[in-house]
This record gives sequence, C-alpha cells and structure tokens, in this order.
Amino acid sequence: MSSSCATLPNHRISRIYGTMTKPIHTRAFKSGNSVAVRLPKGFAIPAGAELELDKSGDTVTITLTRDPAEAQRRMRETFAAMKAIGTPADGVQARPAFEAPIRKGL
Repeated sequence: MSSSCATLPNHRISRIYGTMTKPIHTRAFKSGNSVAVRLPKGFAIPAGAELELDKSGDTVTITLTRDPAEAQRRMRETFAAMKAIGTPADGVQARPAFEAPIRKGL
C-alpha cells in the first residue's frame, strides 16, 4: 500500500525511524474550527508538509502530496540512468510466445 493511515490495523511505516507494525491509537481533538489528529514522529511526516486527505466510509487515508515538477525530474533522471545502462552486448533474450489460458467465469 502506497499510503499509510493510523486507522489501518496492520499498517507498515518504514522511513527514517524504522518499521512500525503495531496499530497506533489516538484521539481527534478540536483545534480552532477544525478537528486535528497528532501523528507520532515515527510516521516521519515533516512539519509543514502538504498532505492530501481521502475519506472512504470509516477509513481516512493521509498521503504526502508530491510536487509534480519534482516527480517529473526524478522520472527523467531514472530514464536517463536506464538509458545509460544500455542493452546487453549479446542482445535481448528471445522469449517464447505466451497465451493466456481461458478461464471460465471471468
């Protein structure tokens, strides 16, 4: 799962502070006219980070927003690194054709 949420029972968070596999329990509190939740530092979300919230039923998902220009720059760097590797000197290995089996009921 790309995003982690404190309400998921078996969430895994691995960043600077290692992996957290135990459910985190917290309470929402009033902050001005909003409702807020404190996240433990193990979540490694920097102060001031821009977040995207999504609610589906009883599940709230918190995702760090990514700068589109930064994501595009990183993708271009990755493609350039892959291109620098090149193809194998003896060419690309041929593979036999694959036919997907017919599965009834799908």
